[in-house]
Amino acid sequence: MHPSIPVLALAGVASALPKIPFVSAADTIQISKSPIAIAARQTQACFVIGSDTLPEETADVVTSLVNTISCSRSSTTISGVPDVTSGSTSFSQIDFSQSSQTPLQFALSSFATEEPLANSNLDFFQDALNVYLATEAGIRSVGGSLAIKVPKFFLEMQVSRIQTAQGNPPTAAGQQVDHLRDKVTKNAAGEDQDLLDQVVALAAQLQ
Repeated sequence: MHPSIPVLALAGVASALPKIPFVSAADTIQISKSPIAIAARQTQACFVIGSDTLPEETADVVTSLVNTISCSRSSTTISGVPDVTSGSTSFSQIDFSQSSQTPLQFALSSFATEEPLANSNLDFFQDALNVYLATEAGIRSVGGSLAIKVPKFFLEMQVSRIQTAQGNPPTAAGQQVDHLRDKVTKNAAGEDQDLLDQVVALAAQLQ
């Protein structure tokens, strides 16, 4: 027979135990979105050369490009970012910063689509976009100038237009032609109105 423990004694023990606070879902930290997780993803990419923490959206792009982009060991481009290659396209081949044109002039002349639109080479435009996205991430990692956003958003718009014309329109809201048109015109607000009008006209041509 074990001696019985008075109920009052048990109650006293229970009251002396530390209380564990209730934790709701709102109080939890999403590890994948923490600065530590983002920094870990940055270190895996050869084109992210700096230590500035990237915005979450850019960090997601870096993750998606790690196995697609290769980096030159000897050549650099904007802000010291290695010359990057996707497929057969290298950033140095289509580097807007080496042109005498404005960023939007360069984009309109260098990344023109075919007529009809569906005949455009989607692989080329996607590779061009990849190297622009990778270079932008590298620039952001060192806190460099983001003039690259104008041709990058233009390329995104062109890819979306081609996909739409080929019967595979993007479903993500951020990749819709109209949304990307507005991104281009907002970031290129200081460019000539004639150039901005050309962007608006292109966005309306989906065949």
